[in-house]
Amino acid sequence: MNTWIFLRGLTRESGHWGAFVEQFQAALPGACVVALDLSGNGALCKQRSPTRVVDMVAHCRSQLNSAGVAAPYHLLAMSLGAMVAVAWADAHPQEVAAQVLINTSMRPFSRFYQRLRPASYGALAALALPGATPQKWERTVLNLTTHHVHADILADWLALHQSHPVSRANALRQLWAAARYVAPKSVPTVPTLVLASRCDRLVNVECSRALARHWQCPLQQHPSAGHDLALDDAPWVVAQVLAFIRASG
Repeated sequence: MNTWIFLRGLTRESGHWGAFVEQFQAALPGACVVALDLSGNGALCKQRSPTRVVDMVAHCRSQLNSAGVAAPYHLLAMSLGAMVAVAWADAHPQEVAAQVLINTSMRPFSRFYQRLRPASYGALAALALPGATPQKWERTVLNLTTHHVHADILADWLALHQSHPVSRANALRQLWAAARYVAPKSVPTVPTLVLASRCDRLVNVECSRALARHWQCPLQQHPSAGHDLALDDAPWVVAQVLAFIRASG
């Protein structure tokens, strides 16, 4: 039985995968899917977020060890979570069977204005100001990360925000960790698939293209989805993962 570990991005939690977990599980009925929260997010919102990606890796490994979930792991991760996956596979390749990286960006392959599109700076800066309501926070994130219509998602995200509020301090600590993480230049020793959205408003698709080019790994690009690719087109993501598994043997 293959074990899949799901990792979300900046200030997001396992609950933000929504129905994708069930859809993925239905397509791979023999798999064990574990959606982890990074420290400072979700059920761990009271914890202090690390300012180094390597420390996030250590915390994820500790969670799995405590839960008795043994390696090897298949990692499916997006954005900041994908940086954690890359650092994990680099430091502990014997634990990682494969990794699927969704809409991520990393030094030294991409410039800062590609890693976070300038058009998003104003909206994100407004969230850091006092008085930004949960409604404004989640609506802004939804507008920046999705392209397709999701009638009930905002209410779901507001409920998550209220149940597990992420402090501004932890959001900044996670942003700092992501900004200074430097990925290895060497080709990953584990099978790697990069998935990207051509219409990502938050991260330039060139970041994923650069990763795939430098690491000589397959890249699949969605023509219309936003940053939250698993939300905008879950069936497409599942289909790409299944094809990747078949190709990897």
